[in-house]
Amino acid sequence: MRHLWLGLSGSLASPLVALAARRGTLLPWAPVFLSVGIGLYFALGSEPAKSVVLAVLCLALLLWAAGLFGPELGRSPAFAMALIAGGFVLAVARAHLVAAPVLPFRYYGPVEGRIVDIDRSFSDQIRITLDEVRLNDVSAKKTPTRVRVALHGDQMGFVPEPGLIVMVTAHLAPPDGPVAPGGFDFQRLAWFSGLGAVGYARSPPMVVERPEGHGSLAAFRLRMRLSSAMQAGREGQAMAFASALMTGDRSGVTAETNEALRASNLSHMVSISGLHMGLLTGFVFALFRYGLALAPVLGLRTDGKKIAAIAALGAATFYLFLAGPEVATRRAYVMAAVMLVAVLFDRRAISLRSLAIAALICLVLEPESLTEPGFQMSFGATAALIAGFEQWTKHQHRVPAALRPGLVMVLSSLLAGTATAPIAAAHFNRIAEYGLLANLLTVPVMGTVVMPAGVIAALLAPLGLAGPALWVMEKGSAFILWVAAWVSGMKGAVVTVPTPPDMVLPFLGFCGAALMIGGARWVRAGGAGGVVLALILWGGAERPDLLISGDGTLVGLMTAEGRALSKEKGGGFVAKSWLEDDGDPADQPTAAARVAFSGKKGALQADFADLTILVFTGKGSAARAEGSCAANSLVVLSEDWAGADGTCVLFDRQKLKATGALALYREAGGLRILSAKDWAGERLWNRGR
Repeated sequence: MRHLWLGLSGSLASPLVALAARRGTLLPWAPVFLSVGIGLYFALGSEPAKSVVLAVLCLALLLWAAGLFGPELGRSPAFAMALIAGGFVLAVARAHLVAAPVLPFRYYGPVEGRIVDIDRSFSDQIRITLDEVRLNDVSAKKTPTRVRVALHGDQMGFVPEPGLIVMVTAHLAPPDGPVAPGGFDFQRLAWFSGLGAVGYARSPPMVVERPEGHGSLAAFRLRMRLSSAMQAGREGQAMAFASALMTGDRSGVTAETNEALRASNLSHMVSISGLHMGLLTGFVFALFRYGLALAPVLGLRTDGKKIAAIAALGAATFYLFLAGPEVATRRAYVMAAVMLVAVLFDRRAISLRSLAIAALICLVLEPESLTEPGFQMSFGATAALIAGFEQWTKHQHRVPAALRPGLVMVLSSLLAGTATAPIAAAHFNRIAEYGLLANLLTVPVMGTVVMPAGVIAALLAPLGLAGPALWVMEKGSAFILWVAAWVSGMKGAVVTVPTPPDMVLPFLGFCGAALMIGGARWVRAGGAGGVVLALILWGGAERPDLLISGDGTLVGLMTAEGRALSKEKGGGFVAKSWLEDDGDPADQPTAAARVAFSGKKGALQADFADLTILVFTGKGSAARAEGSCAANSLVVLSEDWAGADGTCVLFDRQKLKATGALALYREAGGLRILSAKDWAGERLWNRGR
C-alpha cells in the first residue's frame, strides 16, 4: 500500500514540478483560464445569486493569495483556478454595470433622439441609432438609453448626420430572443451594446435641432465628414469600401458587396480589425524608421526604432479615435499598442506574451467580447501566426532565399485561414472554399497599395493634394472588390455547414489554444487530439425535425431534401437563420417549394411522425382553426385561440409568447420539445421578456 501511495504521489508531483519549472513561461495561458471563467458565466441557465458571486469572489482572492505565497508546486494551479473564478466574477460585474432600461412592450408613435450611429440593416436599409431618447407617454424609467431604427421606404432626401436631433414615427419593440433554441441570442448582444429597443420607420425623420459645436460626437462627425469627402464625386463601391476601412463608416457598403466579401473570405477587410491596424502602424513605423535613416544627422543621434514606435502608436491612437470605440477597433488597437510598447521597452514586439497581455486587457474591459466571432478570430489567427512562424524560423534555411517571400505569404494566409475557418463556420455556417486564393491576391494589394495610399492621402489632405493618393486607393479597392466578386462567383465557392452543438466551439477553442501555446509536447499532442475530437462531434450535430417561430407565423419541417418552410415570403431573417443553422444553402422561396406542406395560404398541413401539423396564420386564423383540434394533430396559430379542447398539441400566440421559438425532435418515446426561453434561461438581458 505504501508503494502504491508513493507511486501515485510521485505521478501527481511530476506534472506539478514541470509546471513550477515553466512558471515564467505560462503567461499565454492566463487569458485562456480567464476565458473559462467568463464562459462559465455565459453558459449558466439562470443568473447567479449574490451569495454565489460573493463566494466565488472570496475563492478567487484566496486562490490568488495561494498563488503568491503558497507552496511552490501549487502556485501555478492556484493562479489558474483564481483566473477562472475571477473571470466568472468579472463577467457578472460587467453584465450589471451595463444595465440600462429595455422597452417592456411594443410601441408605435413618435420617437425623438440624437443620431449617434449610422449603418445598414439586414434588409440593406439605412439604420440610425439614437440616444437621449424620448417616447410619447413613456416614463423616463422605462425609456431605453438607446434605440435603433431602420429607415424603410422613400426617405424624401433625408440624409442622417451625426448629432442631429430628429423625431420619427416608428414601430419599436424590445430586442428579440433566439429565433430557435441554441440560436444567436440578440437580446444578449443588445444588452451589452446598450440597445433597449429596435424597430423601423416608413416615414422620413423630421429634424428637430442641428448639432452645435463638437462635443462628445466629435469623432463621429469627423468620421462621416471624411467619409463623405472620400466618396464625393466617386460612384460605385470602391470608395465606399475604402472609406469603410479608413474611417469605419460602413453605411455606404451595400449588402451585395458584403455578401461577395463574405463568400470569398474577405469580409475582414471591410471592418477595422487587426489587419488594418497592423498595416497602418507597420507603414507609419517603416516610414519613420527609414525616413530617419535617410538623414544621418538624426539617424546617428536618435533611437530611430523607438521614435518610429511612438509615431506608429500616435497614428494608431488617432485611427482609434476616428473609427470609433467599436469592439473590433479597440481590440485591434490594444494588440497594436501592446506590441509597440514592447518595442519601446526593448522586448519582442510579436510574441505569445504580448498577445496574452492584449487578450487580458480586452477581456477585462469587455468580458462579453469572448462570445463574439471577431475576438475569437482575431486572437486565434494571431496566435496561429506566432506559433507557426516560430517553427518557420527553425526551418526557413532549408528553403531557397528567392522562394521565401512567396512562401511566407502563402504560409501566413494558410495559418490564419486554418485557425479562423472553424470559428467562422461555427458562427456563420459557411466555409469559403477559395478564401486562401482570394487572400493571396488581395492582402498584398491592401498592404502595399490601399493602406499606404490612404496614409499618404491623410498627410496630403491639409494641403489639398490628396487627389492622386485617393485615386490610387480607389483603384486598389476596386481590384479587391473585383477579386471578391470573381471568387464568390466560382462554382462551389461557399460550402455550408450546420451549427455545431453548444460545447463544441468552446472545447475546440481550448484545445486549439493548447495546440498553439501548450509548450510541452504532450500538451500540444493533447490539443491536436482534442481538435480532431471536436470536429468529429461537430459532424454528429443533430438538427431539429420541426421548428416553430416565436410568433407562430413560420414553421419549418425537415425533409429528405432539407427543411421545408411553410411560406415563401415574410419572416425572412428567421427563415434565413434556420436554413443557415441547418447548413442548407437554399433561400426561403426554394425551401418553401419543397414538398411537405399542402393546403391554402393561411391554412396549411403536413405530416410529422404520427402527427398531422396544422398551421393557421394571418388575420382570422383562430376562426379557420375551428374544429381542427383532434387527436394526433399539432396545431400552430399566429393568434390566441380559446377553441382548443385539449385533445391536440397546441401552440398558439399566447403559448408561444411564453416559450419563444420551439424545436421539436422525433425520439423513440415520442416528441422532445425544447423552447428558446428554456434554452436561454432567466438572465439579466431577457428577464420579463
